Amino acid sequence: MTIKLLAIGKTDSSELQNLIDLYERRLGHYINFEIEIIPDLKKTKNLTEDQQKTKEGELILKQLSNTDVLILLDEKGKQYTSIEFSTYLQKKMNSGIKQLVFLIGGPYGFSQEIYNKAAGKISLSKMTFSHQMVRLFVIEQIYRAFTILRNEPYHHK
Repeated sequence: MTIKLLAIGKTDSSELQNLIDLYERRLGHYINFEIEIIPDLKKTKNLTEDQQKTKEGELILKQLSNTDVLILLDEKGKQYTSIEFSTYLQKKMNSGIKQLVFLIGGPYGFSQEIYNKAAGKISLSKMTFSHQMVRLFVIEQIYRAFTILRNEPYHHK
């Protein structure tokens, strides 16, 4: 299985990008992992929130194959402990999925088309985080999940 993190817009902070790169390298020891960035929309000043979500949704759908299993990182999603999340990933791997895609949307969330395509929603917290910070949190939690599955000392109960 491959895990892909799909996100809108590049990371502006080099410090944050360095940490994302670190966990991306670490994940390479466990699974095929990739990050794909969809560029921010241009000329959004005259677009409504719904129009922006629709345009972002069109760009997102172009990056997905029919066999991808899409999981949205959404404030209304299911919350997991790190151990529960590791079990969730193990079940996904056991199910024979070719590619599991975690999606971080734009500033206004997702279009209805993206919600319709999604196989599930996960919430990292009831708090709101910047879209750039969420990338690091997701990658770190995926890495943590694999260390839990391998009984490695990274995670402390």
